[in-house]
Amino acid sequence: MHFTFAYSTVPAEILSGRDFVTDSKILQDPYTGQRVEMPGLQRTDIPIYLTLISSMFMHGGIAHLAGNMLYLWICGDNLENRMGHQRYLFFYLLCGIIAGLSHVFASAFMGSSLLIPSLGASGAISGVLGGYMLLFPTRRIYLWVLLGTIAVPAFLAVGLWFIFQVINGLGALGGEEAGGIAYAAHIGGFIAGMILVKFFVPKQIIPQKRFY
Repeated sequence: MHFTFAYSTVPAEILSGRDFVTDSKILQDPYTGQRVEMPGLQRTDIPIYLTLISSMFMHGGIAHLAGNMLYLWICGDNLENRMGHQRYLFFYLLCGIIAGLSHVFASAFMGSSLLIPSLGASGAISGVLGGYMLLFPTRRIYLWVLLGTIAVPAFLAVGLWFIFQVINGLGALGGEEAGGIAYAAHIGGFIAGMILVKFFVPKQIIPQKRFY
């Protein structure tokens, strides 16, 4: 846990360019009375701004990781096939950086605590979803509904997901991010993906006709 508190993205650090180290806190569960030590922010041995990248490769638990990998598995390979491996990597990282900055500036604007670290690949994967929806708007995505699945076009499935992020993000105005989820990062990454995808997809080479 100390590692995650060292290499997560901390809004105060990004805005100031300085590393912050804070003391641990003892938290008590109101129901069980159990006392747990919560580590404070740790020393970061890399330039602070690189935490916008390192935080993408850490997650808060197995469920967090599995959820992100599911979205990446469904939509990521299609974008990678269109972009190529190298372009896709840069696209993914750039969307993640923009998502992280969106969270940082939204936290400052909304008056949220600037010392709460954030981590996860959700912002970068939101960019992948945005790019996927723009390139493959009518491709079918299968969704679990009750005891079966239904196929809906990508623009509907991903579009509804984005609307959900906006609604929940608005619910966090003026306070902490709802449920510990950085919705601003999701929204910023999604918009970045929609804008940037056209710059990363190589133009199709149209063979020229020859006349004899």
